Amino acid sequence: MDLRAAHEDWLREREERVWGERGIASLAATHWLWSEPLELEGIPGRWHAADGLVVGEAIDGADDGAALRLAPGEEAELPGILVRAFERDGSFALRVLDPGAAAKRGISRIERFPLDPAARVPGLVRRRTSEQPTTSVDGHLATGEFDAVVELELDGEPVALAVQEDEGWYFAAFSDATSGGESHPFRFLRFPVPEGEQAMVDFNRAFLPPCAFSDHYVCVLPVPGNRWTVPVRAGERVVA
Repeated sequence: MDLRAAHEDWLREREERVWGERGIASLAATHWLWSEPLELEGIPGRWHAADGLVVGEAIDGADDGAALRLAPGEEAELPGILVRAFERDGSFALRVLDPGAAAKRGISRIERFPLDPAARVPGLVRRRTSEQPTTSVDGHLATGEFDAVVELELDGEPVALAVQEDEGWYFAAFSDATSGGESHPFRFLRFPVPEGEQAMVDFNRAFLPPCAFSDHYVCVLPVPGNRWTVPVRAGERVVA
């Protein structure tokens, strides 16, 4: 399959992942929970966190009804919405996915840079684990574990990309000279973990973080070494 055909396949999958009925853009709320049950606007029942679970009680209006218990990542259908349990560093939340959320925000498409074969760049993988402080868009501070650094050359300038490995893929957040102007303040990137030391990094597949589609995501910002002064005019730009 040639580059353009493969890219078109990737775009179709990406569009469905974002704009599908339960896609990324459907996140309508993230409600952080405590041990004390809370009533949440627009969601039946009372909700709290207990024993590593998100727990919903009196969902059917009856105090003696069976409770709904969701481990992180588990979902349940409620009238008109999907709820999903979420956990971050020992804190728990209930996420609400609404098929109409994107329309209510007035967003419907992703604007992209033109496909550029030159944006497929070879990189040298330096496998070494490290820990770096990270910051999320909501100001949450944590420590991220990184599995490798990929050394690249962009427009004749050497840059390095700290990456995390996930089931055969490298993942990273990065920003560049287009960020905050021509493109979103930062973007994400995934590419296959190579068997050897040479990776192919395709910036045509740079994609917008979930928080570009909903303020209720808590995306992690690029670490300092992944913030570049060179422009990357490839991949997704902004949501419109």
